Amino acid sequence: MRKLFLLLIGVVVAATSALAQRTISGKVTDENGTPLPKVSILVPGTTAGVTTSEDGSYSLNIPGGTSKIIFSSVGMAPKEVALISGVSVYNIQMTAITKSLDEVLVVGYGRVVKKSDFTGSANQTNYEDFKNRPILNPINALVATGPGVQTTASNGSPGSSPGVRVRGFGSISAGSAPLYVVDGTAYDGGIANINSEDIESITTLKDAATTALWGSRAANGVIMITTKKGKKNRNNVTFKALLGFSTRGLPEYERVDAYQYYPLMWEAMRNSLQYTSGQTAAVASQNATNGIKTQLGYNPFGGVANNDIVRTDGKLNPSAQLMWADDVDWTKELIRTGTRQDYAISYSGGTEKSDYFSSFGFTNEKGFIIRSDWRRFTGRLNVNTQALSWLKTGLNVSASINNSNQASDGSSTGYVNPFFFSRSIGPIYPVYAHDQTTGAYLTNSQGVRFYDYGNLSAMGIPNRPGGASPGRHVIEETKLNQSLFKRNTISGRSYATVTFTPSLKFTTNISVDLTDYNASTYDNNKVGDGAPAGRASKTNSKTTSYTFNQLLDYNKKIKQHNISFLLGHENYDYTYDYFYGFKQGQVLEGIYEFENFSTINSLTSRVDKYRIESYFGRFNYDLNGKYFISGNIRSDGNSRFAKDVRWENFWGVGFAWRLDKAKIFAHANFIHSLKLRTSYGQLGNDNVGTYYAYQAFYSLGYNNAAEPGALQSQLENIPLTWESNNTFDLGVDFALFKNRIRGSFEFYDRRSVGLIFDVQTPLSTGGFVVPTNIGNMYNKGIEAEIAADVFKSKDFNWELKINASTIKNRITKMPDANPEQISGTKKYSVGHSIYDYWLRDWYGVDPQDGAALYRFNIYNPANCRIIDKGMGKKDTVTTDQNNGKYIYAGSSIPKLYGGIENTFTYAGFELNILLQYQIGGKVYDGTYAALMHTGTYGTALHKDALNRWTKPGDITNVPRMDNSKGGVYDAASSRWLIDASFLNVRSITLSYKMPTSLVEK
Repeated sequence: MRKLFLLLIGVVVAATSALAQRTISGKVTDENGTPLPKVSILVPGTTAGVTTSEDGSYSLNIPGGTSKIIFSSVGMAPKEVALISGVSVYNIQMTAITKSLDEVLVVGYGRVVKKSDFTGSANQTNYEDFKNRPILNPINALVATGPGVQTTASNGSPGSSPGVRVRGFGSISAGSAPLYVVDGTAYDGGIANINSEDIESITTLKDAATTALWGSRAANGVIMITTKKGKKNRNNVTFKALLGFSTRGLPEYERVDAYQYYPLMWEAMRNSLQYTSGQTAAVASQNATNGIKTQLGYNPFGGVANNDIVRTDGKLNPSAQLMWADDVDWTKELIRTGTRQDYAISYSGGTEKSDYFSSFGFTNEKGFIIRSDWRRFTGRLNVNTQALSWLKTGLNVSASINNSNQASDGSSTGYVNPFFFSRSIGPIYPVYAHDQTTGAYLTNSQGVRFYDYGNLSAMGIPNRPGGASPGRHVIEETKLNQSLFKRNTISGRSYATVTFTPSLKFTTNISVDLTDYNASTYDNNKVGDGAPAGRASKTNSKTTSYTFNQLLDYNKKIKQHNISFLLGHENYDYTYDYFYGFKQGQVLEGIYEFENFSTINSLTSRVDKYRIESYFGRFNYDLNGKYFISGNIRSDGNSRFAKDVRWENFWGVGFAWRLDKAKIFAHANFIHSLKLRTSYGQLGNDNVGTYYAYQAFYSLGYNNAAEPGALQSQLENIPLTWESNNTFDLGVDFALFKNRIRGSFEFYDRRSVGLIFDVQTPLSTGGFVVPTNIGNMYNKGIEAEIAADVFKSKDFNWELKINASTIKNRITKMPDANPEQISGTKKYSVGHSIYDYWLRDWYGVDPQDGAALYRFNIYNPANCRIIDKGMGKKDTVTTDQNNGKYIYAGSSIPKLYGGIENTFTYAGFELNILLQYQIGGKVYDGTYAALMHTGTYGTALHKDALNRWTKPGDITNVPRMDNSKGGVYDAASSRWLIDASFLNVRSITLSYKMPTSLVEK
């Protein structure tokens, strides 16, 4: 009887449940009525859900009492639909997420705003924009994707980061890099430590109306990185694997081979003897034939006498055959095919009251130069919880472990730089040691070939001349030397938000960034800088930064008025602890710790501290979504400056007007949205190169025998303060034809005031150089961005995005005591850019004797010539580079730069092509200049040297080969400027999205 009763109860419950459920159905389309397959339809708070079929239709059983369902799809704006009792058919239209005025921007300190409500200027790149590109460093996601942002290439080593400049160049002597903000607070952990797979969006804030909230650090723009978090009622597991290879992107300079090199160097010697020493042509030719081998050291041609390699007619002996033709490629053992592996896995999800995101990543990259590699492990946990109805908290913790082996490169012209050495050494010098008569490889006692260091004369091998780096061997040094570093970072972000009323809430944030850096180098005891003693160094540093702020946020809508304000207080605390040691005198092989070295060369340490206390506020108002006003102000107290000038106020205001809501455009149906905006403000740049610029300093170590001594090295400099930027912005944002065409145009004017220049004090006060706020400069330009759905149908879409920017940079004030300052190939003066070239004015080559000619500065009969150009025109030139006239010879700043992106989608396939371009601007090609020397024995020559002047009447732009004219004919001049225009394919990616039905199986 009891069993029968329970059975009846079960039947009743099941029937009741069945009656409580109901079925809804419908069809999902886009704005054009095209069916959308694979749209996810979920019942909040449950696991119930389905996806639409290929024709966009769906059918879903929902529990009784369900009040709403949620539609979501990649590339479409999520849509929440309220259910109506008795209605079972819901046909839904979804809207594509595009770079339009409806885009949501992250603008800092908890504010997320629609672009339609934004009064400032910003570029935003979302994960969906770069997820299919092979990006290991987050900054690479910015390349060519937005106007006003320039990225400079990294040094090419694995794990290196590109440089970034926002709207020009904010300073001459201070820093010009933007401030990086990660999840709401300034980030000091190094951008390369962040896994790009953890990033939700990257927003570049460019105008004063927005960046003023970061005050004394915002003059060069702010780049905000927001990491991912879980989505409510949606658990998700993702795995991504990237496998690839890397090779050298730019081709090497073309150089002459051994058969061309020897006659050219013979000619350099012959001309030096003839034109400088005064020998007759015949005598000079014979002496060059007899002596060229002595100058070059090596006779690489078997069976050819040392005094018969190049004959007196300047031609190579026809019997000459290179004995070690298979051993003059210095890159063969240096370069390899690089490999890249990148793996990322994440697990995310959430409920009505909490969300979570966790990830792990591993990157392993081997560069295309041997002994260059980088391994990185990353992990992240982001949890947010609505603990109570009035309390929300969160914790975002990430960590990274970096290990890198960097091939030593010294400098761009260092002996250990693989590119410089292999490019510069003449084509007659072998990698390995050879018998100078037979050309056979020499071996050691174990029968193994050994490298030719260029100074093995004791073994019967000639020494290389100075131009071929005797006593150095880049392959051996690269293999034996070490340059290692380990970098471990931990970053934490935590917050608590208390909601007092629906309009008023209080948030406190605390963040910490910890970086431990350990680097060690070893220079071997066989060849190079460390020989013969061997030497090692170690660098240990610890960077610790804390940010603690308190924010009071108020938002209220009163009829047509939307008002919000933010009041905040913040403390920033930065400490850098540095230790460095350097020893030499290696005792045992294979041990690189300090205990194995006998002599201390250097031992030093220091601790830098940097503090900022800030009070700030933000105000936003809009009237019925039509008129918008924003204002930001921040007062910073900065430890970089003296107490009397430590505090300063920075501010920005903005205004926007939605013109598409004006009556005049009421019947303009082709206008989807149209907004006019403008802003103005004052920002600061505290990155003045030191944390103690205002203090007096003394250098230690100036001892007198046993008596300690110190020498003053820097005067007290109380007035020194921020460089400031006054920035004006005017722009228009638009979307036309149902958002098929969208974009923006804007003009900016950025004025840098109080630029820091070094001012020399009188000798009576010690002759010190004192940094002083004394210069002014501006950057102004136009930015444009246009995106269009060129073709859009059910199966095939083509989206085109183009951005373009201009920069005009001018100095408007210089120090009175030093109105002109030369820095390398540039000269700073009023009316010119900081990137204008200041070089000798190259004229050409005299057809009569092949001399290099420059336009003259002061007429001197001893070195000046009158060139008859015909038609009664004459030019006065000089053959002395020291009398060459200097001119502003052009600028490295392009006339136009930007990016072009094409995205094609068809049946699950997506092809993305990203191009970067630059029009105009010049670059000084010092590498080419070095290869176009006039006869440095042992140094390689560019193939253009074959076009040199050889006899009277030759018309050419390449002077005669002449060893005595090194530094004269190839002096720094406008000759070495080349057009910097380019069109670069940044990436081509083809991806395929597998059908949801297949993945679910």
